[in-house]
Amino acid sequence: MIKRLLAIFLFIGSVLTTTAQSSKSYVTSGGEMIFSLATIDNAGVTNGNILRWSPAFNLQVFGNYDFNSHVGFIYGGALRNVGFIYEDPNNSGVRKKFRNYDIGIPVGIKVGNLHKLFVYGGYEIEFPINYKEKTIVNEEKTKFSTWFSSRVPALYHTVFIGVQFPYGVSLKFKYYLSGFFNQNYTQNDGVQPYKGLKANVFYFSISTSLFKGNDIYMKEYRREQQVY
Repeated sequence: MIKRLLAIFLFIGSVLTTTAQSSKSYVTSGGEMIFSLATIDNAGVTNGNILRWSPAFNLQVFGNYDFNSHVGFIYGGALRNVGFIYEDPNNSGVRKKFRNYDIGIPVGIKVGNLHKLFVYGGYEIEFPINYKEKTIVNEEKTKFSTWFSSRVPALYHTVFIGVQFPYGVSLKFKYYLSGFFNQNYTQNDGVQPYKGLKANVFYFSISTSLFKGNDIYMKEYRREQQVY
């Protein structure tokens, strides 16, 4: 399955590269280090949220079309490891870790000095492909993962906004408009484990070489230094 996912991303990259035929249109990519939380309402109980750090396996490929040096359009594909950690205040010593691997399709705009500092934002639809749940009770761990699970929705609606700094570093905030769980999911024993557990994930992330790589910025910097 991982080989198939990599093949999909290579295909997306090749398609985007084919469309990049002018200086206005080009392809960029980068990783993403994610720090995620969630707004939680478990039958009226809203605390118990713990920061989750996800440094890897997060990949992004973007097609860029710059209308001019200040406004551009972005679109692409992503593979993302995102979830949250929940310490149930009603059950002392119980901690749950939930995560999905999602395939995302973002679209958005970027505004500012596209060769230096600019802001970007837009909408991204995400399709969860692998769900994992880990339960820790007094340091004893149990876990399982499953592909295309009905424990979560078939897709998520998300919005994002970010700042791209010179030399390829980007900070982004993203919010999931869709709830993390399918609250109607029913196990074989008739139990609905996520009924009443409302959770909307949000995260902050750090990316490198997202829209333009360090080498491009360094070339521009050297060129400016020669001018001065």
